[in-house]
Amino acid sequence: MQIEGKAFLVTGGGSGLGAATARLLAEAGGRVVVVDVNEAAGGEVAESLGTRGTFVRADVADEGGVRTAIAAALSSFGGLHGAANCAGIGVATRTLGKDGPHQLEVFERVVRVNLVGTFNVIRLAAAQMATQPPDPGGTRGVIVNTASIAAFDGQVGQAAYSASKGGIVGMTLPIARDLAPLGIRVVTIAPGLFDTPLLAGLPEQVRQGLASTVPFPPRLGRPEEYAALVRHVVENDMPNGEVIRLDGALRMAPR
Repeated sequence: MQIEGKAFLVTGGGSGLGAATARLLAEAGGRVVVVDVNEAAGGEVAESLGTRGTFVRADVADEGGVRTAIAAALSSFGGLHGAANCAGIGVATRTLGKDGPHQLEVFERVVRVNLVGTFNVIRLAAAQMATQPPDPGGTRGVIVNTASIAAFDGQVGQAAYSASKGGIVGMTLPIARDLAPLGIRVVTIAPGLFDTPLLAGLPEQVRQGLASTVPFPPRLGRPEEYAALVRHVVENDMPNGEVIRLDGALRMAPR
């Protein structure tokens, strides 16, 4: 699918992977609805895109908020052709720690934002894409999700995060099969260690230590590299139902 002139929804678009994706899609000629709960950050990214961007404050797990974002794509750009699910949160809590069992409400919140939120965007975006005419290749839309290598190599304290990302991995193929007759592709990217706000608060010595664990290149991934893969997935019609690790051959140790 050609990006030029197409409209995209980018969740978590106010920072990190989402911001880089929003910018690259706009640079490639796309129109972008930046979705984030952080109004200041999301609005700043959308403003930087000029006429190619608009911002909607929404919680990805809220049906009304996502419907509002899709309506913004229709009113501002005339349709919706792609969605990049980059919104996500993480916690570090052991199943049983010094303060007792993992708080259930914390586990539920991570799963709700990361997994339920991703599915919420998928189902509503697909419903809109299905109403639109296909391109010459038969594509009506492309949806790219963000998992994590924690879905496969979850570390100590990552039960909630790994479960939420593992759920995204697990639903990728069945959703791709569900939507295939409609000409809507679904692909998931599983990033490794990337230089995003999730790691920004760590001491530099810790960040360097993490970077040194990546076989090659021995550094943290750059958000622009994630965005470049999103662009490739959109433009290459063959990737579908697949989970792509983007991790420099990293396999996470237990801790």
